[in-house]
Amino acid sequence: MSHDSLSAQKHKILVIDDHELILDGTLNVLKQQYPEAEILTAQTAREAIEQVENFQPDLVVMDLSIPETLGMTAQTNTGIQLLQKLMKQYPTLNLTVQSSYVNALVRLKHEIDAHQGGFTIADKSISEHEMLMRVNWALQRITHTKDLKKIGIEIKPEWLEVLKLAFEEGLQDRAIAKRMNVSERMVRHYWTKVQDVLEVYPEDDKNLRVLTLKRAREKGLLD
Repeated sequence: MSHDSLSAQKHKILVIDDHELILDGTLNVLKQQYPEAEILTAQTAREAIEQVENFQPDLVVMDLSIPETLGMTAQTNTGIQLLQKLMKQYPTLNLTVQSSYVNALVRLKHEIDAHQGGFTIADKSISEHEMLMRVNWALQRITHTKDLKKIGIEIKPEWLEVLKLAFEEGLQDRAIAKRMNVSERMVRHYWTKVQDVLEVYPEDDKNLRVLTLKRAREKGLLD
């Protein structure tokens, strides 16, 4: 389908971003490109869920750093959880992630690979032309995750769970093992695997867990 024919269609687009200036800018660009489209907005994860349920959009263009509700602090993890929920409940929904924190999408690599709708990534640093191209691809049900592949790591869900429980909830290995219903030995195995993927190895006088946390944040696995 050509770009022009897509522009002429009456699409239903939902834009999710809590920064009003960026939200307005995205709206203006999309309205110029898709003058027939019906475009709604949401500024929080809770509002976004309601809008998707009621509006049934063809495409969602969303930031990752958003608050759960008005008045709460915007967090990347909130957007990640929202995206995870949308992909689970609406497996054919077309999605464009427009964010400065696209590295965080490595946490959802398996879900993204399995998603049946279009899925494209648009770092906020790219040009309007490139952003519109990614939106256009998503509407054509194309997957474009090239930016994610540049990160170059493959991490399993259980390894990511260990990172979250250790660094976000402050749990020790014994408590992690209990929460995950595995042995402490298996937890230690997960640690060695995730540290190998992150290229974190023993160094003199360096705390391995501190190095792991630093590298996990650099790679977008943790906020």
